[in-house]
Amino acid sequence: MTKINRAGCQNARILSTKNMLQASLLKDIEYGDDKPKVSLLFESDFTKEIRIVFRAGQTMAAHQTSHPITVEIVDGILDFGVASEKHRLGRGDLIALPPNVPHDLHALTDCVVRLTLTRQDQVQRVVNVIKAN
Repeated sequence: MTKINRAGCQNARILSTKNMLQASLLKDIEYGDDKPKVSLLFESDFTKEIRIVFRAGQTMAAHQTSHPITVEIVDGILDFGVASEKHRLGRGDLIALPPNVPHDLHALTDCVVRLTLTRQDQVQRVVNVIKAN
């Protein structure tokens, strides 16, 4: 049985009666014309799973959050700046940042990034960072 999840996310569905959420990081990708594109994949009882897709050359300017985050590079290569130090990350790389650490992203190739937020964090905060670029 397939249903749209309780958060109304288009890419997620609830499977069986155990309320397992499922989404695809690689299906139905839509790129933004001039800025990275953010999609909420699903919201569970403890996290919000977000996909951010970048065209080569697109960036997210330096920002920080008051909550911890986890970032996975699903595909592509980008420079991930942490406190003014650049780290080249590629497919399969995974990092975690504690709260209040300034960071920025610059896509060297087309990229698909998974961002895991805590429930207390807001997806709109991520959208606002991109809008401010």
